[in-house]
Amino acid sequence: MADAGLFSVEGKVAVITGGTSGIGLMLARGFVEAGARVFVSSRKADACARVQEELSQVGWCRGVPADVGDSDAVARLVAAVTEQERAVHVLVNNAGATWGAPLEDYPDEGFDKVMRLNVRSAFRLTVALLPALRAAAPASVINIGSVEATQVPEWENYAYPASKAALHMLTRQLARRLAPEAITVNTIAPGPFPSRMIAFATEDPEHWAAIERTIPLGRAGEPDDIVGPALFLASRAGAYLTGASIPVDGGLGGVGTV
Repeated sequence: MADAGLFSVEGKVAVITGGTSGIGLMLARGFVEAGARVFVSSRKADACARVQEELSQVGWCRGVPADVGDSDAVARLVAAVTEQERAVHVLVNNAGATWGAPLEDYPDEGFDKVMRLNVRSAFRLTVALLPALRAAAPASVINIGSVEATQVPEWENYAYPASKAALHMLTRQLARRLAPEAITVNTIAPGPFPSRMIAFATEDPEHWAAIERTIPLGRAGEPDDIVGPALFLASRAGAYLTGASIPVDGGLGGVGTV
């Protein structure tokens, strides 16, 4: 019989960026319900307060407003966490942005914003939290990538797929560097999940149905679909996995189109 605690995150401290909506909120709720002490961050203070109140009904949650694309805000987030917790067992770099525009109109502002938030912020926050991750070791960093890191989407969205491909490679580099310190670093690469980022699709029933038809399993992702792999990576069950990219896309990355 398998060890009952193999997949447990009970009592672990987790930091989840972009944790007030979409996949981030799914993960935050999943970790809280599994018994972790969860810090969620996002740019909006009211969203952090709302999620803190909501998830505190089922477990331990604190909301910390922070724009992780800003270095000073990263420092404030780390200070807020480490004032309460000496060790952080799990860091989920989920905060992200997208920007769609035609090729010849694609602005530098949009490209830079997406790369800063989707790639640089994950790197900077991981480095800033290293003392707390080392104090918790074995610890886990989970970067939320995308199936679009390896698959060209049908819509014009140049910076986002490029940023996620960069994040996947950054994961591998960090995994190699931090492995001797018992800190694993992995990527989860979701396919379509309902979120504010793809509201242009979810708010159009015909468009959303068309996307779901391209997915071999016939549906978009649901909360348990993303929470399960994250809990695996954060628990002893995932302790021997590092530098990996796990597709959570209903088979889309293998045979479908985004």
